[in-house]
Amino acid sequence: MLQDAAAHAPEPQAPEPWAEPVATALLVLADGTILEGFGIGQTGVADGEVCFNTAMTGYQEILTDPSYAGQIVTFTFPHIGNVGTNDEDLESLEAAPASGVRGTVVASAVTNPSNWRSSSHLDGWLRARGIVGITGVDTRALTARIRDQGMPNAVIANDPEGKFDREALKARAAALAPMEGLDLVPPVTSRASSEWSETVWALGNGYGKRAPGEGLKVVAIDYGVKRNILRLLAQAGCDVTVVPATTTADEILALKPDGVFLSNGPGDPAATGAYAVPVIRKLLDEKVPTFGICLGHQLMGLALGGRTVKMGQGHHGANHPVKDKTTGKVEIVSMNHGFAVDPGSLPETAVETHVSLFDGSNCGLTLTDRPAFSVQHHPEASPGPRDSHYLFERFVTLMRSGAPETAKGA
Repeated sequence: MLQDAAAHAPEPQAPEPWAEPVATALLVLADGTILEGFGIGQTGVADGEVCFNTAMTGYQEILTDPSYAGQIVTFTFPHIGNVGTNDEDLESLEAAPASGVRGTVVASAVTNPSNWRSSSHLDGWLRARGIVGITGVDTRALTARIRDQGMPNAVIANDPEGKFDREALKARAAALAPMEGLDLVPPVTSRASSEWSETVWALGNGYGKRAPGEGLKVVAIDYGVKRNILRLLAQAGCDVTVVPATTTADEILALKPDGVFLSNGPGDPAATGAYAVPVIRKLLDEKVPTFGICLGHQLMGLALGGRTVKMGQGHHGANHPVKDKTTGKVEIVSMNHGFAVDPGSLPETAVETHVSLFDGSNCGLTLTDRPAFSVQHHPEASPGPRDSHYLFERFVTLMRSGAPETAKGA
């Protein structure tokens, strides 16, 4: 019986040849290095400076932060997209898709969303916003390369059929202009002035709203402002008017503000400073209480006669320790900048208030002769802790008293 069964057994089949997956996306660095992966988001080709972000959460906020204009964001945390996307966690002021981010690099394949707030898959959300993405990349190796060699220019390409002209992509990457000298504010600033009244988000209620006309009047100069900065200003009791980056000092003074806010934004501060610095200088000379964040901090440094320098890999993440030298406290903050203020170039009237405990770079200053202060980090970002929210109250105190607490004790 066994012999009979063996005689009628089917012939063993040769195994199918191993099918290698076809790369449907490439990241081509300026030196010709090519990283292969799988495309997500927008198809086509985009270019920019490659940076890495160490945050474990908040990828949607990061990809809508105008400060990343002109950049390709590499996430060091492997699981990006696993909670999907929604219509609330946006940071660019304009609701339109473009926020300036050119592309994104992710390690693991994007899974289906698994969060009650999700309204769409990351892949479709990226397509809707025109962001080219690549997954399957060894982001740890890429991050180590950026750490050791600096942020490279690169081209990111996504083609579902995997058809690429690699030599053309190499040539395009090699020809890209460096970030130094680039003013990237014009594409992300407001086109016209507007009023802002939205306050912070609360579970079960969403974002709040305050009635205007009863608070301190703040003019926010939009170099690429984030929504949550404006929310926290409104939450602190401010009536906020947002104005374009090219608004003149006379136009701002005509609004009779109690204070002026200098926002975050992308690019080389020295390039933006060509038109921003004269405005800030006049506001400071008029002793208008002024508060700056990120690019706004750098522009204030330039307005004081200081200089900014390009950083190797920059600071991008939600786990950066910064010491407030005025209180001795260490805060865990969000960072997003590729340039830094050189504290040695500042006048004696500019006192360093905050410093990075990663590399000692300047993260804040206050003036002893005028009511103004600024910080390099993002106090609104709430990377888990809300250690830096006090800065918005400090600004309110500054507007009410005309002299910041830090300057009084300096």
